[in-house]
Amino acid sequence: MKRIVLLAGLLCLAEPALAAALKPDAINAAEFSGKIPTEEKLSPLAVKLQVLLDRAHFSPGEIDGRFGENVEKALLAYAEANALPPGKALTPEIWAKLKANSGDPVLAQYTITAEDLKGPFLAKLPAKMEQMKTLKHLNYTGPKEALSERFHISQELLAELNPGQKFNRAGDAITIVSLPPEAMPTPAVRVEVDKERQTVKAFGADGALLAFYPASVGSEEKPTPSGSLKVDTVDANPNYRYNPKYKFSGVKSKTPFNIKPGPNNPVGAMWIGLTEPGYGIHGTAEPSRVSKSDSHGCVRLTNWDVLRLSRMVKKGVEVAFVDDQQAAK
Repeated sequence: MKRIVLLAGLLCLAEPALAAALKPDAINAAEFSGKIPTEEKLSPLAVKLQVLLDRAHFSPGEIDGRFGENVEKALLAYAEANALPPGKALTPEIWAKLKANSGDPVLAQYTITAEDLKGPFLAKLPAKMEQMKTLKHLNYTGPKEALSERFHISQELLAELNPGQKFNRAGDAITIVSLPPEAMPTPAVRVEVDKERQTVKAFGADGALLAFYPASVGSEEKPTPSGSLKVDTVDANPNYRYNPKYKFSGVKSKTPFNIKPGPNNPVGAMWIGLTEPGYGIHGTAEPSRVSKSDSHGCVRLTNWDVLRLSRMVKKGVEVAFVDDQQAAK
């Protein structure tokens, strides 16, 4: 019994320590001292780094406060784009460059509004695609999910930054990621999808790398196309039409069916259709799984990343599917 009480005491001591470490002041003041945070636990430095990368349009995917694979991918792309020494890890040179280009605090206060609570919301997102076809919309499951996506942050981290908050009362002040207003983006003339690295890059007319995104790119069962395609359509809030010819695992329907629009639609909030029928770049209802799970042959980004990319492309823009060796040339 003593051991159980002791363990419980240790757990109680650990929780306030974590909350203290993730206070806004600690995150805003975080500095890189040469020690890389681990992926296993939340880190003030990891939060700040992810926000700085997101602001620079070198997306770490979902801002979750962990130094994971998507952060490493974004750091590598940022180093290459800025002619800095490349490497999987954070370096003093990369940190200095990121900070120099973004001096504002990375966290801020936001007041929940009546509009945030308005909905309509889903009581629960069905696990199976066939169960979605009768729903009138594929909206968020509640204000917490909606706020998390608006500020590019995981629901877990949003809760850690706001202990005890239920995100259901207008007028409450909460801590969120501070993202500056989006400027008019430079048009992209070429999009590169790296099938091995699971990444997407957008390039300008001068060859400069404009933006980087982690992605889920196909699977062994449903591989992505090869070679070069072109953007055919750019559709916000798309309906999703399932064709039995896709033969998705877990879908039994022998007839086509439609799924209504919404950010939790199977293709998320945006569809960038390609000239190969049935293939596109799109969003997802599960931002935490981007680059960490397979897709059904398309290119899957977070909803906010595909929205950013959609503002940079138009019909006719090249989308090249490459592997590591081709991308290195």
